[in-house]
Amino acid sequence: MAIETVLVAVSEEDKNRLDSIASTVVDIAGPTGAAAKLAHIFAADDYETAREQLEFGSDNRVTPDDVANRYVTIRDLGKSLESADLEYSTHGRVMQDTNKGDEIVKLAEDIAADLLIVGGRKRSPTGKAIFGSTAQTVILNAPCPVTFVKSD
Repeated sequence: MAIETVLVAVSEEDKNRLDSIASTVVDIAGPTGAAAKLAHIFAADDYETAREQLEFGSDNRVTPDDVANRYVTIRDLGKSLESADLEYSTHGRVMQDTNKGDEIVKLAEDIAADLLIVGGRKRSPTGKAIFGSTAQTVILNAPCPVTFVKSD
Protein backbone atom coordinates (compact mmCIF):
# COMPACT_ATOMS: atom_id res chain seq x y z
CA MET A 1 0.00 0.00 0.00
CA ALA A 2 1.44 3.33 -1.04
CA ILE A 3 1.18 6.21 1.42
CA GLU A 4 -0.23 9.23 -0.38
CA THR A 5 -1.96 11.12 2.45
CA VAL A 6 -0.65 11.49 6.01
CA LEU A 7 -3.00 13.06 8.54
CA VAL A 8 -1.22 14.61 11.52
CA ALA A 9 -3.52 15.47 14.43
CA VAL A 10 -2.03 17.93 16.93
CA SER A 11 -3.27 19.92 19.90
CA GLU A 12 -1.83 22.39 22.38
CA GLU A 13 -0.77 19.36 24.46
CA ASP A 14 1.70 18.44 21.69
CA LYS A 15 3.95 21.49 22.18
CA ASN A 16 6.71 19.45 23.83
CA ARG A 17 6.70 16.74 21.18
CA LEU A 18 6.40 18.83 18.00
CA ASP A 19 10.00 18.13 17.02
CA SER A 20 9.40 14.38 17.30
CA ILE A 21 6.13 14.65 15.39
CA ALA A 22 7.76 16.76 12.66
CA SER A 23 10.65 14.32 12.35
CA THR A 24 8.20 11.42 12.04
CA VAL A 25 6.20 13.21 9.35
CA VAL A 26 9.34 14.11 7.39
CA ASP A 27 10.69 10.56 7.66
CA ILE A 28 7.45 9.08 6.34
CA ALA A 29 6.01 11.67 3.96
CA GLY A 30 9.29 13.00 2.59
CA PRO A 31 10.53 9.89 0.76
CA THR A 32 7.06 8.87 -0.45
CA GLY A 33 5.99 12.35 -1.57
CA ALA A 34 2.84 11.96 0.50
CA ALA A 35 0.62 14.95 1.19
CA ALA A 36 0.84 16.06 4.83
CA LYS A 37 -2.48 17.22 6.28
CA LEU A 38 -2.17 18.95 9.66
CA ALA A 39 -5.31 18.93 11.79
CA HIS A 40 -6.52 20.57 14.96
CA ILE A 41 -9.82 19.59 16.58
CA PHE A 42 -11.58 22.31 18.57
CA ALA A 43 -14.19 21.98 21.28
CA ALA A 44 -16.99 24.43 20.38
CA ASP A 45 -16.12 26.85 23.21
CA ASP A 46 -12.40 26.66 22.42
CA TYR A 47 -13.10 27.44 18.78
CA GLU A 48 -15.00 30.62 19.64
CA THR A 49 -12.26 31.65 22.09
CA ALA A 50 -9.58 31.03 19.45
CA ARG A 51 -11.51 33.08 16.89
CA GLU A 52 -11.63 35.99 19.33
CA GLN A 53 -7.99 35.69 20.40
CA LEU A 54 -6.87 35.55 16.78
CA GLU A 55 -8.95 38.67 16.14
CA PHE A 56 -11.22 37.21 13.52
CA GLY A 57 -14.27 39.47 13.45
CA SER A 58 -17.65 37.86 14.02
CA ASP A 59 -18.81 39.00 10.57
CA ASN A 60 -15.82 37.43 8.79
CA ARG A 61 -16.38 34.21 6.91
CA VAL A 62 -13.84 32.25 8.84
CA THR A 63 -13.67 28.48 8.68
CA PRO A 64 -12.21 26.07 11.22
CA ASP A 65 -9.40 25.54 8.67
CA ASP A 66 -8.56 29.25 8.86
CA VAL A 67 -8.47 29.23 12.66
CA ALA A 68 -6.40 26.02 12.77
CA ASN A 69 -3.93 27.52 10.28
CA ARG A 70 -3.14 30.28 12.78
CA TYR A 71 -3.02 28.01 15.83
CA VAL A 72 0.44 27.92 17.40
CA THR A 73 1.02 24.15 17.28
CA ILE A 74 -0.02 24.01 13.62
CA ARG A 75 2.16 27.03 12.75
CA ASP A 76 5.20 25.62 14.56
CA LEU A 77 4.77 22.18 13.01
CA GLY A 78 4.25 23.78 9.60
CA LYS A 79 7.50 25.74 9.94
CA SER A 80 9.37 22.52 10.69
CA LEU A 81 7.86 20.83 7.64
CA GLU A 82 8.61 23.84 5.42
CA SER A 83 12.26 23.80 6.54
CA ALA A 84 12.38 20.17 5.36
CA ASP A 85 10.83 21.22 2.00
CA LEU A 86 7.63 19.32 2.76
CA GLU A 87 4.34 20.85 1.69
CA TYR A 88 1.29 20.60 3.89
CA SER A 89 -2.30 21.76 4.23
CA THR A 90 -4.25 22.63 7.35
CA HIS A 91 -7.58 21.26 8.51
CA GLY A 92 -9.67 22.36 11.45
CA ARG A 93 -12.76 20.72 12.88
CA VAL A 94 -15.18 21.77 15.59
CA MET A 95 -16.46 18.90 17.70
CA GLN A 96 -20.19 18.47 17.65
CA ASP A 97 -21.57 15.57 19.68
CA THR A 98 -18.35 13.58 19.63
CA ASN A 99 -14.98 13.54 21.34
CA LYS A 100 -11.64 14.53 19.82
CA GLY A 101 -10.69 10.96 18.98
CA ASP A 102 -13.92 10.32 17.11
CA GLU A 103 -13.56 13.61 15.22
CA ILE A 104 -10.00 12.72 14.18
CA VAL A 105 -11.23 9.35 12.92
CA LYS A 106 -14.00 11.08 10.91
CA LEU A 107 -11.48 13.48 9.39
CA ALA A 108 -9.19 10.58 8.46
CA GLU A 109 -12.14 8.95 6.71
CA ASP A 110 -13.16 12.18 4.97
CA ILE A 111 -9.71 12.84 3.51
CA ALA A 112 -8.97 9.15 2.83
CA ALA A 113 -5.82 9.20 4.96
CA ASP A 114 -3.39 6.36 4.35
CA LEU A 115 -1.64 6.97 7.67
CA LEU A 116 -2.55 8.91 10.79
CA ILE A 117 0.04 10.37 13.18
CA VAL A 118 -0.95 11.31 16.73
CA GLY A 119 0.99 12.31 19.80
CA GLY A 120 0.38 11.35 23.37
CA ARG A 121 1.80 10.41 26.67
CA LYS A 122 1.87 7.23 28.65
CA ARG A 123 -1.13 6.89 30.95
CA SER A 124 -2.06 4.31 33.50
CA PRO A 125 -5.08 2.09 32.82
CA THR A 126 -6.92 3.98 35.57
CA GLY A 127 -6.05 7.32 33.97
CA LYS A 128 -7.44 6.13 30.64
CA ALA A 129 -10.63 4.86 32.28
CA ILE A 130 -11.24 8.06 34.20
CA PHE A 131 -10.12 10.66 31.68
CA GLY A 132 -10.34 8.76 28.38
CA SER A 133 -7.64 8.76 25.77
CA THR A 134 -7.87 10.52 22.45
CA ALA A 135 -4.94 8.50 21.10
CA GLN A 136 -6.50 5.24 22.24
CA THR A 137 -9.79 6.09 20.50
CA VAL A 138 -7.89 6.92 17.31
CA ILE A 139 -5.72 3.80 17.42
CA LEU A 140 -8.73 1.52 17.95
CA ASN A 141 -11.06 3.15 15.40
CA ALA A 142 -8.93 4.70 12.64
CA PRO A 143 -9.60 3.58 9.06
CA CYS A 144 -5.85 3.41 8.42
CA PRO A 145 -2.63 2.57 10.26
CA VAL A 146 -1.71 4.90 13.12
CA THR A 147 1.74 6.03 14.20
CA PHE A 148 1.84 7.10 17.85
CA VAL A 149 4.52 9.62 18.87
CA LYS A 150 4.93 9.65 22.64
CA SER A 151 6.42 12.22 24.95
CA ASP A 152 9.83 11.60 26.39
